Amino acid sequence: MNQQFKDSVFQVVSMIPRGRVTSYGAIARALGCPNYARHVGNILRNCDQDLPVHRVCNASGVITAGGCISLFILKLKQEGLTGKEGKIQNFRAIFWDPLKEI
Repeated sequence: MNQQFKDSVFQVVSMIPRGRVTSYGAIARALGCPNYARHVGNILRNCDQDLPVHRVCNASGVITAGGCISLFILKLKQEGLTGKEGKIQNFRAIFWDPLKEI
């Protein structure tokens, strides 16, 4: 992935409001690359910036951050959200769609 796409992913992630979540695919669609959800995930996996990556999950509301699942659930809980067995509860109700919101 080129640096411009990475920077755009970081910019969208930084805009996700506290108490809301989005998906890798929603970010990819917002950036005009609907088939790049995995690329978004890979970019965020290797992200060393201070971004709210705990607010990004897969399209089913499952946190797919490998060894960070419990940390991400804790961060989401601090924002008033709940997760159970790695899945965000009420996912559709708190979903933030960057195409509609920015």
